[in-house]
Amino acid sequence: MANSIKYDELKALIESNKELVLIDVRSDGEVAGGIIPGAIHIPIHTLDTALSMNPEDFKAKYGIVKPPLNVPQMVFYCQSGRRGEMAAGNARQRGYTNTRNYAGAYSEWSRRQRK
Repeated sequence: MANSIKYDELKALIESNKELVLIDVRSDGEVAGGIIPGAIHIPIHTLDTALSMNPEDFKAKYGIVKPPLNVPQMVFYCQSGRRGEMAAGNARQRGYTNTRNYAGAYSEWSRRQRK
């Protein structure tokens, strides 16, 4: 799958890359069961609005600086991969140049973290 990232690569980025923007696009209920460390939660149905916000409003709502269009690493994920793929494509359409989807999604992450 083009523009996707695998578990080992994402894990390494989380451990080493301060410029990673990791976005969880799952529902509130799904996130209540756990989240990948360092991720910010922007539900898929609010992503367009979030990416359209001015930087001050984005920071106030999500607690981080709004990522620039050329942020080095922007990774989206959901529960099983499909919504993350849609979110990454949506961000690309909005001008973000380095977006990827964690195709293994939270289901793979949580399974592999339990080992």
